[in-house]
Amino acid sequence: MNNTWVIVILAVHVIAAIAVVSLVLLQHGKGADVGAAFGGGASGSLFGATGSANFLSRATAVLAAIFFLTSLGLAYVASHRPSAGGTVMEAVKPPPAPAEDASKSKSESPDSRASEVPK
Repeated sequence: MNNTWVIVILAVHVIAAIAVVSLVLLQHGKGADVGAAFGGGASGSLFGATGSANFLSRATAVLAAIFFLTSLGLAYVASHRPSAGGTVMEAVKPPPAPAEDASKSKSESPDSRASEVPK
């Protein structure tokens, strides 16, 4: 899968996660009044008397489904990546060993090397 699609799915996933958290925090509890969260009766004029609860609940459900689908998509992409095979260290080549001149070492006798040793 192309890297661009992974970035798009990840961006949608993060946006959906932030939106779900925000919507859950906006919703009121069982015993709480909607007016307490929005300040007076302002929510009643925008969504209707029970419209805010239905709208927030439906929006949360839709965003939760989007979050679930993007989670599955990211899991699929992660499990179906082509593997390079092997380890990282297999690509590292050892440095070449210093090459000795074979003709020089064979032609030198022990006596000629002894004269080069400082006294």
